Amino acid sequence: MMTKHFKPAVPCRHAMLPWMLLLAGLLSLAGCGNVSHGVAKDGSGAQQLVWPAPDAVTPMHHGGTFPAPAAVRAVQGGMNKQQIAQLIGYPHFEEGVWGVREWNYVFNFRDAGSGQVTVCQFKILFDDKKLARSVYWKPDDCARFVTPPESAHTPAVVPHDQITTLSTDALFKFDRYARADITDGGHAQLDHLAASLLAEQPRIVHVQVVGYTDRLGSDAYNQTLSQRRADTVVAYLIAKHVPSDLLHAEGRGNADPVVQCPDGSSRHALIACLAPNRRVVVRVTLRGNP
Repeated sequence: MMTKHFKPAVPCRHAMLPWMLLLAGLLSLAGCGNVSHGVAKDGSGAQQLVWPAPDAVTPMHHGGTFPAPAAVRAVQGGMNKQQIAQLIGYPHFEEGVWGVREWNYVFNFRDAGSGQVTVCQFKILFDDKKLARSVYWKPDDCARFVTPPESAHTPAVVPHDQITTLSTDALFKFDRYARADITDGGHAQLDHLAASLLAEQPRIVHVQVVGYTDRLGSDAYNQTLSQRRADTVVAYLIAKHVPSDLLHAEGRGNADPVVQCPDGSSRHALIACLAPNRRVVVRVTLRGNP
């Protein structure tokens, strides 16, 4: 009896090649369905953003995650993938990790007031060097969950002035200006003023001491008298340890009169009537609210 021996059939590699290419193409199409099309080389955008279905996450990311808003906010352009993963983890879908230029996430955010949970999708696009360059949200308003809360409005601290008016008739002997001409009552007033300034010193921005006279006498004489009185008050305050760099003396003569008096009365009566105009005004500018 003759026995025939059959050689086993050997698959033809050439015949299998089309099937292998088809399978690879199908797998490629499956992956392409979950990523954006035409991602720009610089990662600034894409011709078409593609958002994978939220339920298509990997099993370990089922239901998404609850990220810390500060961590998501910390994702910045120029970060590499490892840096991003340390902040918010690796992507939640199967688009890949290292060789891809897009990562997708499903995040859950709980409203602080109502406790309601909102599901958001977050996308990062990378440039050709695999550095993050742009991020996207779906829905767009999900970005509000990682926007830092606005702090309660704090009114700007505006400096304000405290004004003290001292009668020069009480400070100085009539028509005088030197420190030796300060009256006993004047010493008491200036001592009290110095103590007040020292108590407020941390808040003081500036102290302006302005001398004024009445309209009797020439303008030049009154200007000089008012300046000398202001200088004497400043020197007195410095002697009481008020810092000199806070103080400024100015004389304005008979400017800005407080009262107007007729000329028809006697000189003595006119001098008495004009007394409010003879004054030293101390304007203290302070930091903080009144």
